[in-house]
Amino acid sequence: MIWQILYRLLIIPPAWVFFHILGWFDRKAARGIRGRKGLLDRLQKQVTHLNPHSKRIWFHSSSMGEFEQAKPVIAELKKRHPDIEIIATFFSPSGYEHSRTYKLASIIEYIPFDSSANARRFIQLIRPTAAVIVRYDVWPNHLWALRHAGVPTFIANATLRSNSTRKMPVLRQFHRAVYNSLDYILTVSPGDKESFDTFGLAHPVVEVIGDTRYDQVWLRSAESRNRQVIEPRILEGKKVLVIGSSWKADEDVLIPACLRLFGDHPDFLVILVPHEPTLETLERIEYELNGRIPSIRFSNLSQYRNEKLILIDVVGILMTLYRYASVAYVGGSFSSGVHNVLEPAVYGIPILFGPAHQNSQEAAGLVREHAAFVGEDQADLHGHLRMLLDDESRRAEAGANALAFVSRNTGATGRFLSYLEKVL
Repeated sequence: MIWQILYRLLIIPPAWVFFHILGWFDRKAARGIRGRKGLLDRLQKQVTHLNPHSKRIWFHSSSMGEFEQAKPVIAELKKRHPDIEIIATFFSPSGYEHSRTYKLASIIEYIPFDSSANARRFIQLIRPTAAVIVRYDVWPNHLWALRHAGVPTFIANATLRSNSTRKMPVLRQFHRAVYNSLDYILTVSPGDKESFDTFGLAHPVVEVIGDTRYDQVWLRSAESRNRQVIEPRILEGKKVLVIGSSWKADEDVLIPACLRLFGDHPDFLVILVPHEPTLETLERIEYELNGRIPSIRFSNLSQYRNEKLILIDVVGILMTLYRYASVAYVGGSFSSGVHNVLEPAVYGIPILFGPAHQNSQEAAGLVREHAAFVGEDQADLHGHLRMLLDDESRRAEAGANALAFVSRNTGATGRFLSYLEKVL
């Protein structure tokens, strides 16, 4: 009780002020503030369209990446229980805006700001049978409102680093009180379970079930194999490097490494997918190439004349592009942290990334399995690329290791549902 009082008095009021001040300077925060105006009144109208006799499961994700982890669970849940109503909420504008057309959810909304009054009214409106928080985005007042209403609450794909700041003095006591309000904490790995166990939790069941992201990429790869986004004539006889979700820091290292390979490999083709393919980004990349690599934008591929680099200027096709790759490089790994390494791995291809990959357990696992290779700098990446392009057997072995790694880790969706269905 003392932690609830302190959180509501000392944390929520300044957090509200900070969030609204941030909205003056940050476009993303401003979108989140605008999207929450009239939220609960809007929600009151939306719930009238739900079947009053059906069970309702509330899934909350911080953003789009976390929601991708919820999708295989929702799909299987709807397959087993077609009448269940799904309510999906997001903290971030990007997650909400990119998921509004998701067909398996009856309601898609922002989560209200985490005040006690908002949380109570939100839970009273949606009346969930169970609540699922994906990965980490736990909001204490909403959690306590669920507890007060007697709603079984889960964290799916739960992760917690051994050196997490949540384990620091005072914060440890606060988070113990928060986590003790949950019913199930279902973790990705034994290491995550051990981290949660250090809190000495009395109430929730803490078990290892694995990561539903493996199931999601498996499903998405099956769908992507039926799509054809580049004509076969363009790819015929080529060794293809797909650079996925790249930032400038990745391109600054990788493009010079590729330049050194074009002379030795006339069949070498690069497909570059910027993380944010804005007009400004595309023009910057083309300016920096400065004619050193003949390039063409994806939207102009009908005019393809054997250019060595295809610059992707659309969104939503990266997963399909990986299927064309002989080798994949995953971006973010020379800046804040590597992006999704499972998307290329599921196609059975070797993977490259830079030194900033500690944020990804999957990246570390792929390195251990000799399916991925870390390039510390330009020379390192050039060496790995050259080895994989020259050595067919080494490339095939690394790719087979990648596919086996993904296949071995699927099944978390079924394990999660075995817990969720206990409360339905």
